Amino acid sequence: MSASGEDAGKAADDLRAVAEVPPGLRCPACGSSHVAQVLGDNGGVSSVCTACGRSWS
Repeated sequence: MSASGEDAGKAADDLRAVAEVPPGLRCPACGSSHVAQVLGDNGGVSSVCTACGRSWS
């Protein structure tokens, strides 16, 4: 079974929407969007770039 052209177009639009990363979730050092957010002991949130290892809050 194959998807119609309209269904395939909608699926592609959905994938592009998921792929967009908010600017605050890009690494300030290397620009990568491979960023993990971690909860600290005091309740704060820090970000860690999984591409280069840089961390920031």
